[in-house]
Amino acid sequence: MNYSVFFQNKYRYWFILALATYTYVNTAVCRVYDYFQMPIEWYQAYLSIILITLITWEWSRINQPFFERWFDGEKNIIKRLGLFFVFGLLGSIIFTCMIVVAFEHWVLHIPMSLDNPLKLTLTYTSLINLLFHLVNAVVFFMGKYKSKQLEAEELLRMNTQAQLQSIRSQINPHFLFNNLNVLSSLVLKDKEEANSFIEAFSKVYHYILRNQDKELIELQKEIEFLQPYVYLLQQRFPHSVELKTEIDERWKNTYVVPVALQMLVENAIKHNVLSSNRPLEIKIKANGTNDLEITNNLQPKLTKEPSSNIGLSNISQRYELITGKQIKVNSNEKEFKVSLPLIEVNAYESSNH
Repeated sequence: MNYSVFFQNKYRYWFILALATYTYVNTAVCRVYDYFQMPIEWYQAYLSIILITLITWEWSRINQPFFERWFDGEKNIIKRLGLFFVFGLLGSIIFTCMIVVAFEHWVLHIPMSLDNPLKLTLTYTSLINLLFHLVNAVVFFMGKYKSKQLEAEELLRMNTQAQLQSIRSQINPHFLFNNLNVLSSLVLKDKEEANSFIEAFSKVYHYILRNQDKELIELQKEIEFLQPYVYLLQQRFPHSVELKTEIDERWKNTYVVPVALQMLVENAIKHNVLSSNRPLEIKIKANGTNDLEITNNLQPKLTKEPSSNIGLSNISQRYELITGKQIKVNSNEKEFKVSLPLIEVNAYESSNH
């Protein structure tokens, strides 16, 4: 970490000039020179203040790299800043005494005195040295805080990406297992139907491989993806599943989590009885609010299958990690409904620039 940001600032000489000017104006307004009977012209006083301020700054700037090398490491920060301040103070006092003596002898032509001029000048030197080192410490700790904050944000981002990758990896095995079982039975019974199934299966699987690493995807693409997926469902459960979509045009350009619809439909099939006499009705609707509603009628199985909680938990975690929003789950005696937040196009695109 660079500790020399403050003293090495490219605008330091402007800062020194501004501080010296401010100091002189205050001494002039308060008539300090008249009060202490100091025989000095205004430009001489102004020049001496500029010179002392400059030397105090430059002494610390030149010596700071040595203290950084001698007291490197997190444990030596306070010791380094403290000794750096003391060393800067001692050096600036010595230089100030030399300047005052030379000024009295060569400019004012008066005998050297330890009275008011030197005392006032040393007081100013001590105060500005303290000011410089306090600001330097503040700048240092602010930079350190910002650096730690950036590190924390980077760790959080990496952790989020790792969680997302772990969650996404849960999708493929579940999808493959169900459809490969259907395919194996079709190959033995009807080769032509098996070819059609393979074609639809390849489209669905290609969509999953191409889009599962994306954070969000357009709702229109998710709806199009359902067409070959519905065909796969019809092969698995002939005349037992009814899927209806009701999506207004205005919502088709919004975003959802990839493969969320497929997982919710699969989840509904897993936990309900399916038969041609009692088909499972699944409705996907977006026509009034900023949510996409996926609803199915409840006809639960008498023997519940052990749940791994991959479906809803997977979608919920991805929504929370990617958008900070949460899905809504509601159920009653007749139906089960999941509401997915629809992400506006502009909001999502702007967050990824």
